[in-house]
Amino acid sequence: MTSATAAWVGDGYDPECPTRVLLDRVGDKWTVLVIGALADGPMRFSTLRDRVGGVSGKVLTATLRALARDGLVTRTAYPTIPPRVDYELTELGRSLQDPLDVIRDWSEQHIAAVIAHREKFDLAPS
Repeated sequence: MTSATAAWVGDGYDPECPTRVLLDRVGDKWTVLVIGALADGPMRFSTLRDRVGGVSGKVLTATLRALARDGLVTRTAYPTIPPRVDYELTELGRSLQDPLDVIRDWSEQHIAAVIAHREKFDLAPS
């Protein structure tokens, strides 16, 4: 990364800004859950899949690959039989942990109100 790149700040409201791609990644439910699960430390794939719950192996693999590409997660393969692979948050990934925790906590605390509003909305004449 060049110093010019490090100093550059995006604009998420600009449709041409690559920040939009990052917002898509950060707003993805699997990203939120994977970052939260990895907050406890490194995990093997199967442990992570079980912790997240409901994610297919294919989707988890794609999510982890994207997070590694973005520098949020590291993948460490150990030359053992059977092979062992651990996933862990990077410093950049850990910096995302608190904001995502707030969003997840808000969602958990307000889901009952949201469901009530949905039901009321769906019953209202259009």
